[in-house]
Amino acid sequence: MTLTVNGEAVAHDGTVADLLAARLLDPRPPGIAVAVNDAVVLRDDWPRRRLAEGDVVEIVTAVAGG
Repeated sequence: MTLTVNGEAVAHDGTVADLLAARLLDPRPPGIAVAVNDAVVLRDDWPRRRLAEGDVVEIVTAVAGG
């Protein structure tokens, strides 16, 4: 199925954790927030939150700076 991840069409079938493991090589990377269809997905829900055709996923990385 096709999702939009940070504005890019991506073929993926699975959960939020599966997507993060495939893209970032870590299913629970630190400093990451995820929203699916404009709703924040809590970190504890990543392994259970299945993605569906057409979902829009935003993966945001916290960056320290001044």
